[in-house]
Order: sequence, then C-alpha cells, then structure tokens
Amino acid sequence: MIRFENVRKRYPAGREALCGVTFRLEKGEMAFLTGPSGAGKSTLLKLVALIERPTRGTVLVADQNTARVPRRRIPQFRRQVGIVFQDHKLLHDRTVFDNVALPLMISSLRRRELRGRVRAALDQVGLLRYENQFPLSLSSGEQQRVGIARAVASRPQLVIADEPTGNLDPQLSLEIMRLFGRFNDVGTTLLIATHDLELISRMGYRRLYLEAGRMAGPAAEPV
Repeated sequence: MIRFENVRKRYPAGREALCGVTFRLEKGEMAFLTGPSGAGKSTLLKLVALIERPTRGTVLVADQNTARVPRRRIPQFRRQVGIVFQDHKLLHDRTVFDNVALPLMISSLRRRELRGRVRAALDQVGLLRYENQFPLSLSSGEQQRVGIARAVASRPQLVIADEPTGNLDPQLSLEIMRLFGRFNDVGTTLLIATHDLELISRMGYRRLYLEAGRMAGPAAEPV
C-alpha cells in the first residue's frame, strides 16, 4: 500500500527532513510511526498524502508513483487517503454532519448516498446522535472522533493520522487507538504518527522508528 525507496526530502531553506528513508507498509496493515520531535514524521505523512513531493527517491501509494501524479489529479489521488489531524481542523460554523460531508461534496455522489455515508461514518465513531450539533459543543475526544469520521466517510483504502491523540488524556487516547484498530479489522490500512510509546506498547502493532530523518531498526532494511 505504501512503499518508500531511498526517499529524501530537503526544504528550500536547506533543512533535510528525510534522509534516504526506505520502508514498506502492506495493504491491510496497521503501523505506528514513532520518533522524537523533529524526526520527520509529519513530513513522511505529507509525502504519502501528496501534500509534499520528495526531493529524491520514490514514493508509491496504492501502486501509484506520486511523482507521476499531475497537479490536476491530486484531489482525485487524495480521495483514497483519509487524513486525521491532531488539531481536528473542523469548521466551527458547520454542523458535525456538514464537517464529515465536506470531502464527499466534491464527488459525484447523489444526496441520498452522501447522507448515508456520512451517517454511517458517524455511527462507526459513536457520534450519530450529534450530527446536528456544532463542534464547539463537543469534548476534545468527540471532536477528534468527528475528524476520524470525516477521514473514513469516503471509504478510503488508507488512513494516515498525525499525532491524533496528542491533545487527549490517556483514557481517551486509548479509545481513539482502539477505534483505529477496529477500522483495521475490516481491512483499512493505517499509518499513525505518535510519540506516545507507552500507549502503542499496549496495542501490539508494528512500529516504524524515525530519528533525524532516518528510519531505524528493522524497517531500515531494504524492501
């Protein structure tokens, strides 16, 4: 599902965020991306979502070489990738339903199908009863679950998450991670960046460790 081959990312100011990263994440797999602040975790996820492009090397997502995806096709490419952010990125003047529906509004779905997908996603995260509420009326944990519902409403093959529990207490963090595990149980591929080693040690999934832009441990071996 995801394959990096000797990937480097250098920003215009000269900082090299990733240095020869090579790893592979299979379809249907769930893994945690860990490492200290500034290690390159967010940059790696941006390359997967085609928010950034590599300076060198090859990034393949669902057998597509991201370097060959023209700018006009990036929105279509991103439909297969659900993205969960640490700070939710919800629109406070829109209802929970409308926030989850946003990624679907650019598609050609009929209104009935769109409504069905949104309500199914909210039901999966346990928030269907809040579909007409506004985000600020919800707790931080509930807002994060709205963000997850938005990410999965389009039924993507792959979900990536950048520190999705960074602002939550330990119990809520565990609930969010277990929710990701349930999506993985039905075949969704997940790559989750987190610094919470204690939490992920309880989950039993593969870990990918970044340090100073390099992949360390078994994931650093050639694929």
